Amino acid sequence: MSTWNPDRDFELTDSEDDIAMKRDFHGREAILFVVDANLQNERLMEALKLIRGAFISGMLVNDKDLMGLIFANTKKSPPPQELQCLDNIVVPANCAVFLPLRQLTKAIVEHYLEFMATAEEMFASDYGVAEPDGRGSFAYMIRLCIELLEKCGKKLNNAKIVYMTDVEEPHPQSSKEFQSALQKASDLEGKEFEFQVIPMVDDFDYEPFYKEFITLSRGKRPHIPYTTTTIEIDAFRVPDAQLQREILEDRKLRQDFLRRCLGHFTLSLGPNLSISAQFYNYFQRRTYPHKVHIMRRDNSVVRKKRMIMVRKKDGETQEITHEYQIKMTGGWYECQVGDQTLRVTTEQLNRVRNLHPPGMMLLGFKHRSALPDKIYSKPCSFMYPDDQNIIGSKRLFRALWQRCLEREKIAICLFMCKRKSVPRYVALVPVEAAQPDDKNYHSLLSGDGFKIVYLPDARDIRHIDMCDWNNIANTATDEGVELFQKVIKKLTVDYQPNLINDPNLEVLQSNLLALALNIRTDQEDLSQLPDPAVQNKRIETLVPTYESIFGDEVVPTKKRAAKSTAEGASAPKVPKVDEDQMKSYDFVEQLIKDQRLNICTVVQLRFILDEHFGEKPAKSVTKAGLIERIEMLYNTDE
Repeated sequence: MSTWNPDRDFELTDSEDDIAMKRDFHGREAILFVVDANLQNERLMEALKLIRGAFISGMLVNDKDLMGLIFANTKKSPPPQELQCLDNIVVPANCAVFLPLRQLTKAIVEHYLEFMATAEEMFASDYGVAEPDGRGSFAYMIRLCIELLEKCGKKLNNAKIVYMTDVEEPHPQSSKEFQSALQKASDLEGKEFEFQVIPMVDDFDYEPFYKEFITLSRGKRPHIPYTTTTIEIDAFRVPDAQLQREILEDRKLRQDFLRRCLGHFTLSLGPNLSISAQFYNYFQRRTYPHKVHIMRRDNSVVRKKRMIMVRKKDGETQEITHEYQIKMTGGWYECQVGDQTLRVTTEQLNRVRNLHPPGMMLLGFKHRSALPDKIYSKPCSFMYPDDQNIIGSKRLFRALWQRCLEREKIAICLFMCKRKSVPRYVALVPVEAAQPDDKNYHSLLSGDGFKIVYLPDARDIRHIDMCDWNNIANTATDEGVELFQKVIKKLTVDYQPNLINDPNLEVLQSNLLALALNIRTDQEDLSQLPDPAVQNKRIETLVPTYESIFGDEVVPTKKRAAKSTAEGASAPKVPKVDEDQMKSYDFVEQLIKDQRLNICTVVQLRFILDEHFGEKPAKSVTKAGLIERIEMLYNTDE
């Protein structure tokens, strides 16, 4: 998916090839790690630790992603564990493929963990460093990465080459290898492969080589006319190396969220005037692992399959005369309306639910001040143009966006994001891209376009009575208010959502790691929230003042726990009729006449049917059914 730049993306094209070209967003995400063998021992182990974290978190979050590992600038090239995986791939000198692009499994992660345990001592002897100066061919390494990505056997949507090194230039600038390495950027330019450098040192200089190589590799791709990933060399910004390493290690933070498009839709501005657009959520919902049933004998996953069978029974004998299987779309729903049976097919139900096709329709405009700054009914989405279905949408979108931005207007629309969904009233708020700041998570969400704000309706608005607590009797003194202002200042933290993980999910994943890979995780720092002990120490000087103003806290009395039977508590209920009385037919007859069979238990009612009426009911019969059956048999005998 491409980002939209309003300063450039307003050209029109009438080419039929451009109209026929449609981008397919389906596919997997792939990351190919390339580790420079020139890394010192400590930096090499740090790089392997980052890859370990990416493997483990990637397997837990999304096991469909593909990951691979290559060592560059090596002296030796030992074969990978899968020998047949390199049959159609030429591995150049000074390169070693440890793991081709594969979907992560427990066996692959265990193999990497075994290698990492001995890498500090055995890496130099097993792989070594290229001779004589430790520099292999950078161009050949890029060619190997492209070949591995192209021949991975899966359809890729987002492919990335991550090069982990501390060398600022792969070859001397005056050498032929330096020029051939720069020319390899054109191979990445013609493909959808992104190249990223992860420096293993904080003071890394991009100027000698990687600044020009990255800008050249992200040039405008001619075979996809609406992509705009061009980066001018003057606009290149040096990223924060520490933040890059943190994001790479934790796959739970999606850096390439722009490629996660939720869908395409058409914005109707009026008769015969529409815009093609796309949207995505600002924040991704954290998905928990799917629950499965496993077999006790071998821990294999139980596969479930739903089948809908239609049986036709004989009216007299109740025997099945005809039986066949139907699909879900061939089923129906039945309901009794008086004496008639109403049958509604799945197709009829879908036609009722699909009242409108998915899309967005413009209703009017309002001033920006008419919309509150915060609406908590539903998280917002982001909308941007796309020439995929309607050529010229970017130009018209730019005009609408710029006009609303200048006049401080918002657009009120009716939005139906997908089929069988409920239409929602939304407000399109024009937003501008924030200044990039690697230290702030807002820069990861910035963009030029419209923010889709879902407007609340009557069911989303709650009326809360504040009179119970917001009265004069509950008003604190000026000293108490001043005291808690100091408490708030001391307990204020810098809230960074990208640094705080879901505690429940972290605990679940730590248990899975302990069970599958025998990896113990310190659960005390999982949530990365402030330490309660440190927070208490900050405000311990204010506690005496608090007690002098508000007095001692009154601890509410706890409810008394229920007594056990050993302590004299009431015992569970016992049957009101003993077993000897049940054997007497006269006693049972008197219960039936007095309509007091309900005092008997289910076991006693079954005993009455078996003992006095010679009938053994099914286990599924309820107590009311047993009583009704006894009364019916008694009346029949009379």
